[in-house]
Amino acid sequence: MSEPVFSPAQSQASTLYLPAGPWATVLDCLCAHFSAISREQWLDRIARGRVLDAEGVAIAAELPYREGLRIHYFREVPNETPIPVLETILYADEHLVVADKPHFLPVTPAGEYVEQTLLRRLIRRLDNPDLVPLHRIDRHTAGLVLFSANKGSRSAYQSLFPARQIDKRYEAIARALPEVQFPRVHKSRLVAGEPFFRMQEGPGVSNTETRIEVSERNGEYWRYGLYPVTGKKHQLRVHMAALGAAICNDPFYPDVLKDAVDDYSQPLKLLAQGLRFIDPLSGEDRQFETQLTLDW
Repeated sequence: MSEPVFSPAQSQASTLYLPAGPWATVLDCLCAHFSAISREQWLDRIARGRVLDAEGVAIAAELPYREGLRIHYFREVPNETPIPVLETILYADEHLVVADKPHFLPVTPAGEYVEQTLLRRLIRRLDNPDLVPLHRIDRHTAGLVLFSANKGSRSAYQSLFPARQIDKRYEAIARALPEVQFPRVHKSRLVAGEPFFRMQEGPGVSNTETRIEVSERNGEYWRYGLYPVTGKKHQLRVHMAALGAAICNDPFYPDVLKDAVDDYSQPLKLLAQGLRFIDPLSGEDRQFETQLTLDW
């Protein structure tokens, strides 16, 4: 049986396949699975049409439970704290949107961020619920993010990334490494670390690769050009820390800054600076450059 086609509303929702359990209704299952959300809150979301079935239809509170049933729900964060930074749209056509993401703004909803994300902001600004990010950068990282604006052409652009047909260039400011030979290629195996949001280098065959150059020297700090061949979570941050030059103002590497709060005057000195690829539809050589900069 073919999968149902997602509506724009479903594409913005989270999905849960109902686990095995003793529940009589879908509502009972949701309450048990998400214990931090009260039954009253779930009833309110259902009443407002914020919980959908696999066909994109709002469910009733009495919908019978069935193991494996696919449910779509919209995440909500009460009293979400505004993030006082502003994104910039650099390019937009019927297929692609390219935006400059400022430091501290998440790309997609996660954790305590739902509306205060680059995706939700662009959907509102462009009135296009079909927007989907083609890749992501960390909340702490600034710079270019590429979005698909059209479901019909999305797969063509998505295929560029696993095929490594898109060149990404980053810039970072970190401690000088006069004892290290540059340019160099750093390869390692990245695995999940502790706490859960960190990555670490581990034994085994490498699954990450970054080419690193020095673009400017300024006393005890250097400006580095970073060219990731692979795209693992926190890859650039871990690789620079492993060389002994953690990126300036990094709250996670080499050590976690406990109880750290966002200091907008001290952003992570990491910038997604450039994207280049051959457009799979037109064959055109596409190049995009950030308008943001890193100061010393």
